[in-house]
Amino acid sequence: MTLDRKLMRNGNGWAFFINSTILGFLDVNPETDMIRYSIENDKLIITKSDKKIEKKVPKNNQ
Repeated sequence: MTLDRKLMRNGNGWAFFINSTILGFLDVNPETDMIRYSIENDKLIITKSDKKIEKKVPKNNQ
């Protein structure tokens, strides 16, 4: 599968969106899973990470 996407300005950098179809192919849940990216032979490689997103525990304001 090949998709062409444009980059969007995000603060001082640039970003692109990954649609839910691609996340499904990668078996990534963006609420719990992290991704890993690397560059190999001038290509950006995105894979599902073994690490999970740590849930922040809300502070108790008493």
